[in-house]
Amino acid sequence: MTAPVPGRDRQRDADAWESHRRARRIWAAVLVFLLAGPALLWAVTSGPQPVWHELSEVTGLVALSALVVTATLPSRVRGLSRALGLETLLDLHRQLGVVTGAAVALHLACVIAADPSRIGLLLPLIAPARAQAAVFGSVALGVLLLLALRRHRSSQPHEIWRWVHLVLAAAVVGGAALHVLWLGNMVADPLMGPVLAVLGLLLTAVLVLRWGLRGVFEHEGRMVVRAVRRESATVSTLVLAGRSRHASAWFRPGQFAWLRLERYSVEEHPFTIASSAHEAGRVEFTLRHTGDFADRLRRLPRGSTVWVDGPYGSFTTDAVPSAGYVLIAGGVGITPMMSMLRTAADRGDPRPYRLVVHARDRADLLFRAELSQLRTRLDLEVTEVLRRPELDWDGATGPIDTALLAAVLTDLNTPGTRLDYFICGRPSLVTDVLNTLAALGVPNDRVHTEQFAPL
Repeated sequence: MTAPVPGRDRQRDADAWESHRRARRIWAAVLVFLLAGPALLWAVTSGPQPVWHELSEVTGLVALSALVVTATLPSRVRGLSRALGLETLLDLHRQLGVVTGAAVALHLACVIAADPSRIGLLLPLIAPARAQAAVFGSVALGVLLLLALRRHRSSQPHEIWRWVHLVLAAAVVGGAALHVLWLGNMVADPLMGPVLAVLGLLLTAVLVLRWGLRGVFEHEGRMVVRAVRRESATVSTLVLAGRSRHASAWFRPGQFAWLRLERYSVEEHPFTIASSAHEAGRVEFTLRHTGDFADRLRRLPRGSTVWVDGPYGSFTTDAVPSAGYVLIAGGVGITPMMSMLRTAADRGDPRPYRLVVHARDRADLLFRAELSQLRTRLDLEVTEVLRRPELDWDGATGPIDTALLAAVLTDLNTPGTRLDYFICGRPSLVTDVLNTLAALGVPNDRVHTEQFAPL
């Protein structure tokens, strides 16, 4: 292994951080332009219009733009995912879904306010086709938003929810597209027609690449099972090989990928990559034995084929130029942390790493032997915390509070030293740790989380 060069490593991290910030700014500008550009262009160029007519056109364009961006955000545009992170993208997806619904409601209200006789357009049996398409899409959008708001209280299996979500989303997009085409006024406009065409082509390209051509171009996505390693009674590691063109650095430590058992299957699930980014042609996924899909993965025989779509996510130590890292994990949330630590050890990283592991019980503590070995290769300290006291356990118990974290950071609290904090675990743990870090005065830009509920 090549000896580390601290100055070169710091410059590499600084360059990576600046590149990441630049990408975030560019993508943010693109999204804002897509959201606001068409409506602003129309407002500036349309000339004098009756107020309600003008408002109906502007709100319709805002609703259409928001719908295009909302559908694009979770569609795995890799550069966008790397720049903003999946947690941010899904939050924006949810928020813009609500914005789309509000804009549609305002659009309908303005249309009727401009001419009250248009109330009949809401009656599908007597309305023209353009209005029927609008009503169809609006009803589908309302149902979709209602189900999304109730999602956190539902025990519905994820696959059923996913299919319902996708079918309703297709109905919303289809209804909106037909309404715009059959209405015709914007499409025929010499300025707005090309703008709408660009929006339509953008969304079509994203969706076709996401759903239609993914398997065609994913030649490097095919990987072969080399082993399934049992980590505990409830956790196993799937070892895959075969990504030949990625001799190293295929992913960044902390990222994840979607796994499928068939090339063109629509059933897929995300798993965090656990292995070092410097293991040539090999990748590991550590997964808990929950759900039918994970159960099938852990029972795969050697030589089976698995299709991998990734990497995704910005939850990675490579994205920040830090002087040291504090990694806080709950249960199987240690998976991305293991990728970070294994990669750091392979790189000979001299910076300090502090790992805090919060587990239900001793059996839930993973990778203990390997972590002991990694301490001989890294400036690494590991603090294990159980939720409740156990017999013969002399370590920490209870929540991860300010006293515990202050003790962990005793030797790192040097003024002017930048530490970055990575948190992964169940939502309640992430929330508690965020509150604890806020109480310790840790700046928000130094705290990184990535909770995802994939679509």
